[in-house]
Amino acid sequence: MRIQLSEHFTYKKLIRFVLPSIIMMIFTSIYGVIDGLFVSNFVGKTAFASINLIMPLLMGLSALGFMIGAGGSAIVSKALGEGKHRLANQYFSMLVYVAILGGMILAVIGMFLLRPIAILLGATGEMVELCVLYGRILLISLTPFLLQNVFQSFFVTAEKPQLGLKVTIAAGLTNIALDYLFIAVFHWGIAGAAVATAFSEAIGGLFPILYFARKNNSLLRLVKARIDFKVLLKACANGSSELMTNLSLSVVNSLYNLQLISIAGENGVAAYGTIMYVNFIFIAIFLGYSIGSAPIIGYHFGAGNHTELKSLLHMSLSLAGGCGVVLVLLAQALASPLANIFVGYDSELAAMTCHGFRLYAVSFLICGFNIFGSAFFTALSNGIVSATISFLRTLVFQVAVVLTLPIVLGIDGIWFAVTAAEALTLVITVGFLVNRRNQYHYG
Repeated sequence: MRIQLSEHFTYKKLIRFVLPSIIMMIFTSIYGVIDGLFVSNFVGKTAFASINLIMPLLMGLSALGFMIGAGGSAIVSKALGEGKHRLANQYFSMLVYVAILGGMILAVIGMFLLRPIAILLGATGEMVELCVLYGRILLISLTPFLLQNVFQSFFVTAEKPQLGLKVTIAAGLTNIALDYLFIAVFHWGIAGAAVATAFSEAIGGLFPILYFARKNNSLLRLVKARIDFKVLLKACANGSSELMTNLSLSVVNSLYNLQLISIAGENGVAAYGTIMYVNFIFIAIFLGYSIGSAPIIGYHFGAGNHTELKSLLHMSLSLAGGCGVVLVLLAQALASPLANIFVGYDSELAAMTCHGFRLYAVSFLICGFNIFGSAFFTALSNGIVSATISFLRTLVFQVAVVLTLPIVLGIDGIWFAVTAAEALTLVITVGFLVNRRNQYHYG
């Protein structure tokens, strides 16, 4: 049965509504991991390390899509809650068109940045050429990838999370099948991984354009729209936390790689790459929940339903805590087999990866609260608070701890760094939730 944003949400109904978004994010993470899995096992750890070195730049360029999707959906869902359906469609359409233009511009800029960034991040010799080859192919599909990130949020706002899930699954299966074909069968190496990903991103980004451009039974449809700079600026401000998160992650991941190259060489980068791939799957639950619940929060905020807003916050915090405990236990149990799936061909590298992931996984106890806290304020159209949480969590605290902890703990300090950063951020998140409870009437 279709669940509408305007309904009262119990635990059961809330989980049913956000579940497609959670599965969508998990599946997105899994098919993103497939490139690394095939490259590591069929091409080698040098190519695998090359992907991990250049990936922060590619993810940084794609951050525009997350910003427009999260920040724009908050504005559109609020307009829907106020009963302004025509205006909601105009806002939605304008934001999609801006994402298309922005993706094209960033793709051109990225082409010039690939080689110098790869060298700056520590790549030498063959690794430089592999980074450039992989990056150039993926920049061709950057615009569809941006759109895929935008529509992940807007499918939920349109009350079509199941359709968003189907699109993501179709894109993911395409990537997995083509990875096998291009890498394992045709032996195209790292180029095959990039081409497979590009095809999958085209499906994930272009199909929603066709769907929303025609008449449909969702709340949203693409229409003619002029640029409203005031609304665009507000959407960017609302989504600045998502932008900051992805940009910061790009910078921090690069810093992690530099530290690991100096301490453990190529093996350190490969181990960290494996941990990041697995980490994406685990935290996808928190990210998917935040994407799925944000339009509900934005709608009830716009409609002035304070009791419902309070209930949604309490249920969300309880779910974040429970999921965190389960994920830590799973991580400890699965660390060894997951490491062997990626780098089982090298026993020393597999042991380093397993040990590192078990230490890193402690962060799952805390990160769910911070991820949801940032998304909660984005849905309330408070981009400043949301961005502050994300900025401290993903950049300031992580940079501080990854530069200091290894001095005391060696390589273990790198694996523990994220937990320390999440703990520091939790203090800030709790402070904002308590401080703003009367302003938004959820206290």
